[in-house]
Amino acid sequence: MRNRTSIFQNMDWWIVSLYFILVIMGWFSIYAAVYNPEHSSMFDFSQRYGKQALWIGTSVILILTILLIDIKFFTGFAYLIYGATLGLLVLVLLFGTEVAGSKSWIRLGSISIQPAEFAKFATNLALAKYLSSIQLNLKDFKQIIRAGIIIFIPSALIFLQNDTGSALVYFVFIMVLYREGFSGNILIFGVFMVLLFILTLLVGNWVMIAVVTILSSIIFILMKKNRKNILVLFAILTVVIGFIFSINYAFENILQAHQKNRIEVLLGKKTDYRGAGYNVHQSLIAIGSGGSTGKGFLQGTQTKYNFVPEQSTDFIFCTVGEEWGFVGTSAVIIIFLILLIRIVMVAERQRSTFARLYGYGVAAILFFHFTINIAMTIGLAPVIGIPLPFFSYGGSSLWAFTILLFIFVKMDSHRLELL
Repeated sequence: MRNRTSIFQNMDWWIVSLYFILVIMGWFSIYAAVYNPEHSSMFDFSQRYGKQALWIGTSVILILTILLIDIKFFTGFAYLIYGATLGLLVLVLLFGTEVAGSKSWIRLGSISIQPAEFAKFATNLALAKYLSSIQLNLKDFKQIIRAGIIIFIPSALIFLQNDTGSALVYFVFIMVLYREGFSGNILIFGVFMVLLFILTLLVGNWVMIAVVTILSSIIFILMKKNRKNILVLFAILTVVIGFIFSINYAFENILQAHQKNRIEVLLGKKTDYRGAGYNVHQSLIAIGSGGSTGKGFLQGTQTKYNFVPEQSTDFIFCTVGEEWGFVGTSAVIIIFLILLIRIVMVAERQRSTFARLYGYGVAAILFFHFTINIAMTIGLAPVIGIPLPFFSYGGSSLWAFTILLFIFVKMDSHRLELL
């Protein structure tokens, strides 16, 4: 093993540079979103942009700390870190503070911490640890169940906090399993179920049952009529019909009123520009008004007059659209895509299975947040409170994404070693 003379040795500077570019762009966007001419300094800690500067500064300290920690710490203590974050999630349920309908925060004096954000990198560590410690065989049902439990527990605890958006993030870990050989049929089945959910809400139970029954009859006629194929087809049809009946029940009895309204607005079943559809409607106006090159820094009228709620957090992307137009939003999207592609490329060059699995988890989490957040702001996904990584205002979010990414940067800098 070669002696290391610097904590920065062998670092992937592409990832590091793209991280800081996004963080700085996000900081300026927050400044524009909540700009107060009476507090014009970007380092005014009484304003959100001043607080974000503080979060950025402490994130740099976190980065240096991660780079100083022995790499074996992350493999040796992966389960302990995971267990500690589960403990925090339980603590939130018992003693947490409710914000915007979600009981997701622990208040420590003047600072509020959201453990759900930190559970993402902890779950990624635990999943990578488990999958790399076994002779992975994705046809082994027990292995799939154990991996599923690691993913399910934090997701369920976060769902109980009424933070549906953060709970859904954990489903992207299936992409890690897919990289390791999990059947692509599972992904196709998942997409099919999502489409079935949407179509059932649009046209109703009985129409969808009629459609799938007709399709099954056609398949039955075309397929070889042996007993095994008939039984498989019948089993699939039974599951699909059961799922169709469960959709309306779940929609009416599990989802909360504001969640149902947002889905109905998204699907075009109702128009509610003053209620559930207000945020997205104003966001679309802001982005559309930016045109090709935008109105200019601090010149956005939708931004200046606070038409879009949560504009410095969940809807920060519409600030980019209004002030920098199509050019600005395209630049942000391209930078994110380059970062994601680079993470996957770096994951593929790892000698360590643990580091490769963790890298794919990083890419999956960032991809979900990036895709869903932008889709929310342009009306292609329901509003579920997903921040844009490195852009949205918030200490917990920035810290958690920074830790998530730089643990991987640390692993990559030791890529010649077997973790």
